[in-house]
Amino acid sequence: MADTNGNAYQRSALSQTWWFLRRWPVLPLVILSVLVIVGAGAPWIAPNDPLKQSLPLRSAKPFFQDGSPYLLGGDHVGRDVFTRGIYGARISLTVMIVAMTTGMIIGTTLGLVSGYAGGVVDEVITRIVDVWLGFPFLLLALVVAITVGASFTVVMFLMVLLAWSGFVRNVRADVLLLKESDYVASAKIAGASTSRILFRHILPGTVGTVTVIASLSVGSLILAEATLSFLGAGIPSPTPSWGNMVAEGRDYLQTAWWTSAFPGTALFLTVMSLNFLGDWVRDRLDPKLRQLD
Repeated sequence: MADTNGNAYQRSALSQTWWFLRRWPVLPLVILSVLVIVGAGAPWIAPNDPLKQSLPLRSAKPFFQDGSPYLLGGDHVGRDVFTRGIYGARISLTVMIVAMTTGMIIGTTLGLVSGYAGGVVDEVITRIVDVWLGFPFLLLALVVAITVGASFTVVMFLMVLLAWSGFVRNVRADVLLLKESDYVASAKIAGASTSRILFRHILPGTVGTVTVIASLSVGSLILAEATLSFLGAGIPSPTPSWGNMVAEGRDYLQTAWWTSAFPGTALFLTVMSLNFLGDWVRDRLDPKLRQLD
């Protein structure tokens, strides 16, 4: 029973709250939901033009320091850091959706073909993956950016190149087991085509693996895009992305720390949330890792 101060009830409520927060990724989902809403609704949410410069507001402090008209201050040419951060979220959101989806489709398809076909086809695809994983991606990105020129299309292409290889080996391993299953043998006896066996009977068995890899990899993709933008090989200025916002503000850290701190914090929170969500998905889909049931 609870005492006169209700201590037992308070402990029970705290315990239930802690259990709920451990069982469900509430905070990561909230952060990612904000990212999606802000990124999709940037033209309507942003209070200013992300490219508009205002010399009187150069390095303007955030509103909580001197009542600046800019919520999170201004950068070195007087652009609104808050507005640019909102538009930068669109880049991260695009990487999440376009690059990861394309890389997932390519990698999963190659894994299916490699594991099911075997022989020379399997050997060729596996060796291609081995060679690609041993190739210095950052060097390739810099060479492409210098040769072709940095642009949004080039960055998306590079992100797809980075995303696809992680799926091939894991999907291939699943297919090697699934293709020996009785229901696959029954489909062969019934005269099912190879494409039907692959996409109707084997692919559903790899969904869990694909989902886990995608959830764990998307944070790395966003971080890779930010790294390329920081090095000048990603989204070109003045288009706002969190990576080039951090790069533009690094020379003004002593006088205008907010120009790099706020986009860097947004990047950190997004990647951290995606990693936590990926861990949760892995734990929920793998019965061996379920500890919170």
